[in-house]
Parts: sequence; structure tokens; C-alpha cells
Amino acid sequence: MAEAGSPPLSQAGRLQVRLAAAACLLPLLFQLPRSLGLGLGLAAVAVLALSWRRPLPNLVRALLLIVGMALVFYVLPGIGRDTASAALALMIAIKPAETQTLRDGRSLVGFALFAPFATFLLDQAPLSLLLALLAVLAALLALQRLAADEGRVEDASVSGLPKRAAIVAVLRLCVLGLPLALAVFWLFPRLPTPLWGMPQRSVGTPGLSDSMSPGGLFDTLLDDSPAARVQFFGPVPKPEQMYWRGPVLWDFDGQTWRPSRMLTALPPAPVRPASAGWDYQLELEPTEDRLLVALDVPTVLPEGAQMGLDRAPTSDAPLYNLTRWRLHSAPAAAFEPDLPDWLRQRALRLPEGFNPRTLALGRQWRREAGSDPDGRADLAIALRAMAWIHKDFAYTLNVPIAGRNEIDDFLFDRQEGYCEHFSSSFVVLMRAAGIPARVVTGYAGAYRNPIGDYWLIRRSDAHAWAEIWLPQRGWTRFDPTAAVAPERIYDTIADRMPGRLGGFIDIAPLFNASDWLRRGWNDMLLGFNAKRQQDLLGLFGLRGGNRTLVLLFAGAALLAIGWMAWLTARGERERDPLLRAWHALEARYRRRGLGRARHEPARDWVTRLNAQSSQPDAVLEALAERFERVRYAPGVGSTERRELIHALRRHRP
Repeated sequence: MAEAGSPPLSQAGRLQVRLAAAACLLPLLFQLPRSLGLGLGLAAVAVLALSWRRPLPNLVRALLLIVGMALVFYVLPGIGRDTASAALALMIAIKPAETQTLRDGRSLVGFALFAPFATFLLDQAPLSLLLALLAVLAALLALQRLAADEGRVEDASVSGLPKRAAIVAVLRLCVLGLPLALAVFWLFPRLPTPLWGMPQRSVGTPGLSDSMSPGGLFDTLLDDSPAARVQFFGPVPKPEQMYWRGPVLWDFDGQTWRPSRMLTALPPAPVRPASAGWDYQLELEPTEDRLLVALDVPTVLPEGAQMGLDRAPTSDAPLYNLTRWRLHSAPAAAFEPDLPDWLRQRALRLPEGFNPRTLALGRQWRREAGSDPDGRADLAIALRAMAWIHKDFAYTLNVPIAGRNEIDDFLFDRQEGYCEHFSSSFVVLMRAAGIPARVVTGYAGAYRNPIGDYWLIRRSDAHAWAEIWLPQRGWTRFDPTAAVAPERIYDTIADRMPGRLGGFIDIAPLFNASDWLRRGWNDMLLGFNAKRQQDLLGLFGLRGGNRTLVLLFAGAALLAIGWMAWLTARGERERDPLLRAWHALEARYRRRGLGRARHEPARDWVTRLNAQSSQPDAVLEALAERFERVRYAPGVGSTERRELIHALRRHRP
């Protein structure tokens, strides 16, 4: 015999199921590129409108899927977490086109619940968590509605819960599972390294890179999102000393600067510090690569980090999550004062056939300055270049597309650009003059948050500068961008501090408070790793590593599951809130030795109690009479039922 088909969705059930799917889809759309998220959102709205009365034909659904996937791969070429998440969002947007029955509704809600969990693969901010929690609540309410609709189909006398009662029931379910969730978060052993590798995004977010091409820093300079937060322990450097060292670029092919892979495998070059330096903790936002930054010249790196010959710090593993690094740095009195000949040649190398005017100018300056073993001629050439930049050059983000001889175009024709143009051209000019030079990328400056007394580095603080090698001093920093005269800066370099909204409302306190709260979120939740879990055990005098954690987690999980099972079984035994209130009243009398026998009806029990007492309980007698009438008499209103429940809960012997 064929199985009966699933009943159709009611109009209210259809609306609630689709609202739940939309709530699940919303946080994921916010994490996709703006154009793609908006397109998928509009597609979801169109599908909901067109399929409200009848499902869309298979051909139309197939066409929507093909066009949608083409849009996804156009915006997100390649395979990555963001591409897979966008494909999931597309399928959830199309799924309502075939949702007409109760079984379809359950399938849509269950499938849509993957979206808020996929959101955490792209972002773990508080807003994403809040939207995900709201989506889960909406999904549970929709499933509750579907259960009520199915009950009405099977038994016309069954009615669903009122809206307020339905919300309370769903919240109770969440509270029921909260102890187990907390046990998993605090006590489940965290592995220091993941069991599998997490695929990167197909399109990376703006940030530092291990290469530099014309226009490569443009998007980063426009991104004011946090890159790192720094807490100093002891002396704090001046803002103009805050050069955060990242990748050091040696090799130039005429367009792109790249680091030397060979040099990263060599031990760090010797450094003679000029002072005691700075001790600090760096909280680095996820970057999905291995690049770290360190103030000035790093002298001490923690476990899990390393640096090569040029002291550019890197992580041993990709930074998929928020990480903390305890570092020590110092200004250098001498940084690799003895330069080997093979490394000197590496720092003088230039590609043939590019930028002939720059090469000619560098050679001319060398002939005019001459040479001496003390490096005074080299220093004079560098200062001459800085003076030229101060006099004639301007800073702007509005630059044309780079040509073949981009250095020549910048130095002799345009004379306008931003940090990557200044640093690249300065290094090429120095190499042409016979001075070893290299490009350093990272961040410059930071913003102090007075609430938490920490420093915020934003992606818009990304910067590139130069280092030239001078005898006895070694590698010395020169920042040609900073040499631009203030009156010739057409775009803001730093100074993106929170100001006033409309010129009247000071938004700095709001900005400081919100970033301080975000830092607390990072510290409390996102930064709770295996080491901090072990530290938590130490606060209670416990040791033993993961074995202790396993035992504690097993015990806490068993207690939580037992509590959940007891409450669930209790709810199964007493589904009627009126009956639960009456049994609670009986329990209060039983604790005084006045319990009801199993065979006694309510009024007989009360009659027996009053016969044994010198002061009959008239209130209890009235409650028993009302209880029997409300529970067994037909036609009793819900208002009277609720009033009786409250009266039973309030009554005491």
C-alpha cells in the first residue's frame, strides 16, 4: 500500500518557515562580498514571492541555480570557504521554490540551519553570533509550528501554543541545553593544532601581503577595520617610533617586490640595541597566512614564531583565528653592521631593461658624491633623495595604472603617489647609486584607546618604507613617504582617528567603547585556546593536562545530560501546566506529612485533611473544587484556567 503524502503547509506555517529560512540566511549574506550578498538576497525575495502559491517549475529552478552559480564563481573565482558558503546561500535562497508540504517545510528549516554555522567560518564577531542565535530561535519556532500543524491534521481537537507560550517553550529548550554547551566550551580538550586544514578564502581580505605591486596596497589603505591590538608592559614608544615590521622585500622584477625565500631560512642578523626596548603583547586578527608584525626590530619571539636573516617575523602555522604573541623589540644602534659580499650584491640587484632614467640619475649622484669607507657619501645621497621628495612630491591615493617603467613615471613625470610608490622608487634609486637597499612593509603608527589603555592598529595603517645599509650602522630606516611636505598631502596618511559626526557630535567615546568591548569578546571567547584552558585548571589547583580535562568534561557532561533527561522526562509525565501546578501543591503538603493517597480524588483528599484539622483550610477546599471543574468540565475558558494555575502556584499550607 502506498504511503500517504505529506499534508500541505498552512498559510501561517508557510510564512513562519520562510521567515525562519530568511533569518538563517541573513548572517551569511552579511559576510559575502557586498554585490554577491545583495544579489543573493534579492534572488531569495524573488523566489519567495513567485513560489508563494505554487512551486516554481523545475526548469525555472534549474535556470536560477545555473545563473546563481555563475554569479558566485564570477565574484569569488576559485574554491575556498567563501565560495562554498556562497553556494550554500544560493541553494537556501532557491529551496523555498519547492516548499509546499510539512515535510518540505522541515527540510527547508533543517537545511537553512547550516547557514548560521557556515557564518562562523567567515566571521566570529558578536553581531554574527547574535544573528545566528536569533536564526536558531526562529527555526525552533518554525519547527514547533509545523508540529502543531501536523497535530491538527491528525486530530482536529489539537491546538497550537499561543505565540507567547511558544516563545517561552523555545527559550526553555535553549536553557535546557545551556549547561552542556558550557561544559563543551570550558572543559572539552582543545588541541593546540587542528585535526585538518581549513581551506582559505578564494578572495582574501585586504591586508599585508608577502609581495608588493603598484596598486597592491590601495584597498588596504581604505580599510579601517582592526588589524591588531597592542598592550605594552612598561615603557611605551612614541607614535612616530611605531613602525611595525612585516615582510622584508628584496627581489624586484620591474613591477613586483618579493621576499627572498632563501634568506628566511638563515638565522637572524645580529643587532645591537640602542636601548632596553619595549615589552608588549600583540593580539593579531585572523589573516589566513603566516605573516606577523613586530615593533621596530624584534629581539625576542615566542614559541610558534620565527624570523629569518632580515628579522621579518612569521608564524609557524596559518593564522585562521585570533592569536596572541608576547614580543620584545628595541631600536637598533647597529643592525647587521658587517654585510657579506653576496648579500650586498643581492641588495643591489636590479632588473635589466626597466626605468632607464632612474638608473641614470642614481649613477650620476654616485659620481657627484664619490665614495668613502665611512659611508658619508651614501648618507649624503639618501638625504639628497629625501630633500628632493620633500620639495617636489605629493601624497595622494589617486594614481593612474602603472606602466612598464613605473619608477621613471613616478620620479620624473607624475611625482604623486602613496607609500608603495615612494618606498619602491627610493630603493631603486639607492640601488642605482650603489647603496644596498630593501623595501620593508608593515604598519606605521597606532591609535591609543584610553578605555582599555591599549593601542589599535588598523589595516589602513599599512605602510611601506625603505632600509639602506650604511657602514658601521648597518640597515637604517628611511621613510620617503614621511618626507613629503605637509602642505602637499592630498589624502590622509594616518590621522584617521574618530572625530565628530556632522562636526558636532564627538564619536570618539563610542568608538573607544565599542572596540574595547570587541577586545573583551576576543579575550573571553575567541582567545580561549588550549593554553588558557590549562591555565584555567591551574586556578583550581588541578594538573594533568588533557587527561584531567577529559575526566572533568565527562563528569560535567553526564551531570548536564542527566539534568536534561530528568527535566525532559518530567515534562513528558506532566504536559498539562495545570496538572503540574496541582502536583506541586500536593508536594508542599506532602513535606508536612499531609500527602494525598494515590487512590484519592482531589476533593476527597481535602475533605480528609479538613476532618483531621481543628482549623479547616477553606482556600484549599475552594482550589480543589475549581481544579476538578476546570480540568474535567467542558467549555472552561483559557483565562479561568490561567488564573487557577497562578492560584495553585501561590498557595502554601
